[in-house]
Amino acid sequence: MINRVEKLSLLSEMIAFARIDNNLRAIEHKFLIGVAKQLEITREDYDYLLENPVTHINLKSHSERIVQFHRLILLMNLDNVITNKELIRLHNFGLRMGLSHESINRVLDLMESFPNKIVPPDFLIDIFKTQYN
Repeated sequence: MINRVEKLSLLSEMIAFARIDNNLRAIEHKFLIGVAKQLEITREDYDYLLENPVTHINLKSHSERIVQFHRLILLMNLDNVITNKELIRLHNFGLRMGLSHESINRVLDLMESFPNKIVPPDFLIDIFKTQYN
């Protein structure tokens, strides 16, 4: 189980990812509020993170890193427009989290073949599990 500091770091990372174009769209804001609730982060803490990003902390659990990568994919696909800049940033986030380069590339390649470019969680887990073993 991840602790409060790790949860704040995850959400802060997602806010930074959503602001890749220096703008936080309403749909992204709603999604991030939902993630905050899921992580049991208060609205006050979420609002604070919007203005005061916290230091990135790497998650120890491989499965938690995969879940966070999936959240980033969902966030990126909210507006149905994926730029090269977003793909590069997502790839770099995955690498920084310690995920396999090959797995990240495979997920990004497979994304195109799924409706709304969202890789189902079970496929995502299988891809990373194969590379992790």
